[in-house]
Amino acid sequence: MSLQPLEGGWSGETFLAEAAGERSVVRIFADPRHHPHAAEIQGSLLRLVRGLVPVPEVLEVRRADPESGTPALLVTEFVDGVRGDLLLPTLPAAGLAGLGARLGRIAGTLAGMPQLVGGLFADGDLRIEPFTLDLVAWLADHEDALGWPEADLARLREVALRAQQRLDEVGRFALVHSDLNPKNVLVDPDSLNIVAVLDWEFSHSGSPYTDLGNLLRFDRDEAYVDGVLRGYAELRSRADEAVELARSADLVGLVELAARKEANPVAGRAHDHLVAIARSGDLHARP
Repeated sequence: MSLQPLEGGWSGETFLAEAAGERSVVRIFADPRHHPHAAEIQGSLLRLVRGLVPVPEVLEVRRADPESGTPALLVTEFVDGVRGDLLLPTLPAAGLAGLGARLGRIAGTLAGMPQLVGGLFADGDLRIEPFTLDLVAWLADHEDALGWPEADLARLREVALRAQQRLDEVGRFALVHSDLNPKNVLVDPDSLNIVAVLDWEFSHSGSPYTDLGNLLRFDRDEAYVDGVLRGYAELRSRADEAVELARSADLVGLVELAARKEANPVAGRAHDHLVAIARSGDLHARP
C-alpha cells in the first residue's frame, strides 16, 4: 500500500491510500488534542448522515491501542472532486447561485436533524455531553485574548446580548457540522453537484442556524448569498428570518477565531469582520 499526504485541517494526518488499484482516504488521529473517541465519533456521524448529505462511505474505524502506541484511524472511500473554495471564484453568477443553493440545502438538511440537548458528542454512540453556550459569557471568556479597547468591547457586548436574545427564541437543537463552508466540500466542476462534505471533527449538537452562518461568513457575493438562502428556505425558515439568526449564531465562531487572530489568515479575517460588527452594531457589517 502507498500513502500520499493530503491537505487538511490537521497537517500530516490525512493520507490518500492506494492498494491493488483501489483508493481510499486514511485519517490517523495521532495528535493528543483529538478527542479520545474522535475516530469513532466521526465514523458514526458519517454513517448517520449518509443518504441525506453527500459524504464518503466509511470503510473502517480502528480504535487506538495505548499498549502498542497505535493511534486510532478512520478509513473512508476516496471521492473525486474540486474543493469548493477553489471553484467558487471561477464561477459566473448563475453558477454561484446554483452552488450556493446546494450548500444551503445541506445546511437546511442538517438543521432539520433534531437533538434533545446541546453539547458535544462523547463517543461512537453519539451520546451527548450537554453544555449551554451563552454568547455574552462566551465573549467574556475571550475578551483578554481579543485585547480590544473597552469602548469596542462594550459595543460588542451589546451586539452579543441582542444576538443571544434572538437565539433564545429558537428553542431547539440540531446536528451541526460547525465548519460548513466551501473549503470543506468537494464539488463536481461540471454539474456543480456537491459530492462530499468533509471534515466533521467540530460537529456537535447546537443551533440549527450555525451552519448557515458559517456559509455566509466571508462569501458575500449577492448571487451566492441569494442561492444559499433560497436553498436553506426550501427546507427550513424564511430567508429574512434565517439570515438574522445565522449571523447571530456565527458570532460564536467569529469570536473564537478573532481571539487568535495571529494564528492564520482565516482568524485574521474573522477579527476584521468582528471589529466591523462591533463598531457598527450591525451583524451584517464587513470590513
